[in-house]
Amino acid sequence: MPSTPTPTHVSAITVTSAIGPGMRALAEAMKTGRSGLQPLDERPLGQHPPLARLPTWVGRVEGLDTPLPPTWQPWDCRNHRLAWQALQGDGFTAAVQAVVERHGPGRVALVLGTSTSSIGATEDAYRGLAQGEPFPSGKAATRLYSLHALAHFVRAVLGLGGVTQTVSTACTSSAKAFCTAERLLRLDLADAVVVGGADSLCASVLFGFHALQLVSPEPCRPFDRRRQGINLGEAAGFALLERGPGPLQLLGWGESSDAHHMSAPHPQGLGAEQALDQALASAGLDADAIDFVHLHGTATPQNDEVEAALLLRRFSQHTHAASTKGMTGHTLGAAGILGTAFCLQALQTGWMPGTVQTTDPDPAFGGRIALTPRQTEVRVAACHAFGFGGTNCVLLWGRDPAGTAEDADHG
Repeated sequence: MPSTPTPTHVSAITVTSAIGPGMRALAEAMKTGRSGLQPLDERPLGQHPPLARLPTWVGRVEGLDTPLPPTWQPWDCRNHRLAWQALQGDGFTAAVQAVVERHGPGRVALVLGTSTSSIGATEDAYRGLAQGEPFPSGKAATRLYSLHALAHFVRAVLGLGGVTQTVSTACTSSAKAFCTAERLLRLDLADAVVVGGADSLCASVLFGFHALQLVSPEPCRPFDRRRQGINLGEAAGFALLERGPGPLQLLGWGESSDAHHMSAPHPQGLGAEQALDQALASAGLDADAIDFVHLHGTATPQNDEVEAALLLRRFSQHTHAASTKGMTGHTLGAAGILGTAFCLQALQTGWMPGTVQTTDPDPAFGGRIALTPRQTEVRVAACHAFGFGGTNCVLLWGRDPAGTAEDADHG
């Protein structure tokens, strides 16, 4: 049986994605069904234009052409610009600094998820060499060319001195970061944890998924009869997790591994169901208690089929279930923090998103996929995150019954 999580709550959160910077943009997109997807154009994702055109749509974040401020120039790359943009929103940095002053920097930990980290900067360096450019001396630094570069950068920006970890488990990375953070709090290795992740668009990801024949040439249609695959997206987000009860609580979590295939889920979704069972057991809840499920919903034929089957056999008819990939694209290692933001927004305001772009739901899914936004009371929300290698994570978020869930300014 999973350990019962120590009472923890989110005291601050911020995200940036293709639908815009900050929680206000996310809230507006939830209500209106606005999508940030756009055709992949010729604009470079780094210092060099793409070597070939790829006919697809992407969830591109605007404003990433601006370099980092001079203080942070040694860290400059698209992924860190993305993280920097997120850190500027929703008063998040100020909230972290208040916690640092209260507990001391050594008692504030950092756990971030990413699947690609700064690989886009690596691409730039080698493509420059191929074109006869000298390898820039400032780029030959482990601070930039490392899986841990994102965590080291954010740690420096926020002035943290506690435990620092990178979680890289494909598309579950920033969801599993919350599980690691809760353990740090339960073991008294930290008094607060900055949790989150970032993944940016780069050629390796775009052409890698294209080689697997998983990239859609049109806006993705999660759970649609005519779904053709994913749209890649980029996003960054951060949450401040603190010990003790609060209006927005981490009720439970579950992790598992299918150990079935490098890129395909278990055909019966056994690993995903194990993660759900662990999350429910640790929270002391039944699946009937869940009002909203933020589905992983990538719009690939097999992933949607397996997740929909899990939805049909485990969740009640009243549960509102939707995928937001048609708004943001699939943001890989940032999918967990972005899904969490949708869940927390639903808990605060009662607004739950629809499955944007989907117009002809696969009849095999029994009409259980919500196509339009809806507002009602939301007490418990589940965030699904499933990834390559059979990695699975389910987070359960809820409101403290004794507290009040005030509508946020961005609601």
